[in-house]
Amino acid sequence: MAALGSAAAQGRLARAGRALWGWRARRGLGQDAGAAAGKAARPAFGDEAVQNLLYRMTGLNLQKVFRPVKKQLKPPKYKLMTEAQLEEATRKAIEEAKEKLTMPPVLNEREPIDDVLADDKILEGTETTKYVFTDLTYSIPHRERFIVVREPNGVLRKATWEERDRMIQIFFPKEGRRVIPPVIFKDEHLVTVFQQDRHEDILNMCIAQFEPDSPDYIRVHHRTYDDIEKHAKYDLLRSTRHFGGMVWYLVNRKQTDGLLIDMINRDLLDDATCLVTLYHMLHPECQSAKEAKEGKLQGVDLIKVFVKTESQKEGYVQLALQAYQEAMATSTAS
Repeated sequence: MAALGSAAAQGRLARAGRALWGWRARRGLGQDAGAAAGKAARPAFGDEAVQNLLYRMTGLNLQKVFRPVKKQLKPPKYKLMTEAQLEEATRKAIEEAKEKLTMPPVLNEREPIDDVLADDKILEGTETTKYVFTDLTYSIPHRERFIVVREPNGVLRKATWEERDRMIQIFFPKEGRRVIPPVIFKDEHLVTVFQQDRHEDILNMCIAQFEPDSPDYIRVHHRTYDDIEKHAKYDLLRSTRHFGGMVWYLVNRKQTDGLLIDMINRDLLDDATCLVTLYHMLHPECQSAKEAKEGKLQGVDLIKVFVKTESQKEGYVQLALQAYQEAMATSTAS
């Protein structure tokens, strides 16, 4: 592997690299979001209205956000506070918790790189290994960094995404990321992780290891969401930064019945209403979206229309909704 020498040479290569590179990573938010030019715009993961709904459904459980983590034991610290000091400390804790719940981006998978820059037959056979040339200019964003590979057969090509990730990690190490991804991210090992209910841990590791538009990042997230949906373990991600991404994934695929039942069973009717509202935003052509818009429905009425026209588990959702209404009636009567 070779780095570039003089500052002048670095500058020339940087300018040439940006001209040649022309990277076309897909920047649209959401695995299924983003409409082509000329088509009606579809809500994206980063839209303010979408983010507001996802944050409301995520919840803010301070005990979960600040739960103890495994580390070296230290003596506990105690503080005596006045009421005003306690209120201020609580306010700061809430603000810090909101920062911890910032959702990671949801991007479409990046397009592969297979561009050949030159084919110098005269160099064929002169070397037996590949040479990777990396522009080490600090001011250049990693996405625009010029990285090329000289093959033993004389071909000069742009580095693949995997090669780029390795080179960038070698020269610009990122904490928590390895040059070679751990085997725990392989599908056969994910099964064991899921059996131990470590869904949040694997997603945190995934965010540290991979870029958000890499195939492995998307694959691990989808496998995790699918396992949570299969076993109805939604609460494992509630009040974490990953809950919004899971909801977005399930709503896009119209797999919301299990989550809707879970919300109703936990008396989270506002969350259930937000879920249906988000569903209507992403699927405005559905029958319940049209009826809800015409009747200006809200709350339980909104959920009932959705269950009647869109749910694949209508009976189960109706039972959960009936139990909720009976519990509310009993509570009101007493």
